Amino acid sequence: MPGVLIFKETLLQPSETFILAQTGALKEYAPVLAGLERAHPSLPLPHEPILLSRRGWPISDFRAKLYRRTGIAPSFHRKAKQPRPALIHAHFATGGRTALPLARELGVPLLVTLHGFDVTFSGIRQEQYKRLAEEASLFVCVSEFIRNCALALGFPAEKLITHYIGIDRELFAPGAPARPRGGILFVGRLIEKKGCEYLLRAMKRVQGAHPGCEVTIVGDGPLRPGLEALARELGIRCKFRGVQPASVVRECLQEAKIFCVPSVTAANGDSEGLGMVFAEAQAMGVPVVSTKHGGIPEVVASQETGLLATERDIEALADALVLLLSDEDLWQRFHRAAQQRVEKHFDLTAQTKLLEKIYKTVATSE
Repeated sequence: MPGVLIFKETLLQPSETFILAQTGALKEYAPVLAGLERAHPSLPLPHEPILLSRRGWPISDFRAKLYRRTGIAPSFHRKAKQPRPALIHAHFATGGRTALPLARELGVPLLVTLHGFDVTFSGIRQEQYKRLAEEASLFVCVSEFIRNCALALGFPAEKLITHYIGIDRELFAPGAPARPRGGILFVGRLIEKKGCEYLLRAMKRVQGAHPGCEVTIVGDGPLRPGLEALARELGIRCKFRGVQPASVVRECLQEAKIFCVPSVTAANGDSEGLGMVFAEAQAMGVPVVSTKHGGIPEVVASQETGLLATERDIEALADALVLLLSDEDLWQRFHRAAQQRVEKHFDLTAQTKLLEKIYKTVATSE
């Protein structure tokens, strides 16, 4: 079985379960994880990764910076050669740029998945990715939105394809909730892009119409203290649960009536490439209320599996939430359609099989 080196500069942030799921679903290629260092905290990895250095080692940060600048690390390259990979699959354009010297040293093609901030951040200049655009064999875009962003940055159209990452529909299955579904669930980092502030402000109106409706916030980030203060100021029923393991997130989805992450374009341009959590919610039959932002309209079909408001439109967001809480027939229709949409477009097994065909094309064309 041919091997593939799955490269991510930092392996792997707790929010990057989609990378681990895709890696674990490979059947025709043997994956080996590689990167500059281990994240702290990190997701549990299926095997020991190939690392440039371990976090906490003396001068580990210096070694990572030096490698990004020079691409020289003989021992790291020797370890990466041992599995005899047929290609390297790097995640994020930044990771692809860092992996270029490794691909040259190993003499294998480089495929790069473009996810979001790596091509939406307003500070990016075309020349930053010029060499990557020239040398990488192919760029896999997680949405058409991201493909268009990459085109605007000068990536060659013939090297850009759109491919949706799938989710495990056995893991994210509807099932029977432990108690009747109720309330609104937010899952995400508490940063500007996720738009949690707008959900909290909308909840003031929502709870006026549905006093018993509570919003649960799962996640953490730099904006948490300010958001907690805003919730107290608004006097809304709101529970902040911090970062939770995937099992708890699934339990929360199981019992939620509506999933709502009203993402917005951040001041620095950062945008949602797609948002796998929207697919996870829909796989569990939870209708979505969100925004017409980034790649979200590609995963959430407005008026079919959920309702999408204009970014930062608090009144429209509140109206959508109230409508879904009030209209049980509409909720049931979205509940069924959401599962069907995920089955058709975001099934992990089917999407990973397509990815392996992409791998084969890249590996045999070099």
